[in-house]
Amino acid sequence: MSIDATADIHRLAAVEDGAVIGPGCKIGPFAVVGPEVTLEANVELKSHAVVDGWTTIGEGTVIFPFASIGHMPQDLKFAGERTKLEIGARNRIREHVTMNPGTESGGGLTKVGDDGLFMMGVHVGHDCILGNRIIMANNASLGGHCIVEDHVIIGALAGVHQFCRLGRGAMIGGLAAVVADVIPYGTVQGERAGLEGLNLVGLKRAGQDKNDINGLRRAFKLLFNGSGSLRDRAATLQLEYASNALVQDVTSFILEDSSRRISTPANT
Repeated sequence: MSIDATADIHRLAAVEDGAVIGPGCKIGPFAVVGPEVTLEANVELKSHAVVDGWTTIGEGTVIFPFASIGHMPQDLKFAGERTKLEIGARNRIREHVTMNPGTESGGGLTKVGDDGLFMMGVHVGHDCILGNRIIMANNASLGGHCIVEDHVIIGALAGVHQFCRLGRGAMIGGLAAVVADVIPYGTVQGERAGLEGLNLVGLKRAGQDKNDINGLRRAFKLLFNGSGSLRDRAATLQLEYASNALVQDVTSFILEDSSRRISTPANT
């Protein structure tokens, strides 16, 4: 066990032998830290938070009461193999959040980026890969093997099916059931979530260039209308809008291999 001299550990916390506790960490009463856990500098575990398994928590992350971080995946194929959960810096992980490590068949790693907000009751399933500045509202859930790119917002009580991809800057409405890939900057909602359009509010808040946004709007209309397959249209638009980074994000996303279809507007 390695505990930095500047760490503040409550006398009623349980830190098991083998854990690594970095400088400035704060661990509250009845919090539990397992033997293969690493807490980097200035991590805070509130009372009753539990971190277990082969888990690394990045600098400045705060984990709130009754969160369950790093316990075994919810996968019947899991046979106790040593797999990992990596959580980045400055995340806010609220009450009753669950985050599971990976599985051997899924690559062995669940990874969460930096500066995320995971509200009460959020679930991040095994083998998910999450980017930076992601917001998941209360009780939103990710099935296993999901990929969530930077700046995605997932509304309360939304559920994302295993193996789905959510592109950069996408907005998932509350109560949505996502069963298909969502393009970058797309907005989806509904019981079987369909693509409603672009997340224009998010693009503007992110300070994206107005000309690029207008170009993306034109490309969006062309992408989901016309002859040929969606992939054919994406390939054509990728060439026509070579200087527009937003269009490149969307078309590259569509042209990548995926086990899921792409979510499309209802009228296409």
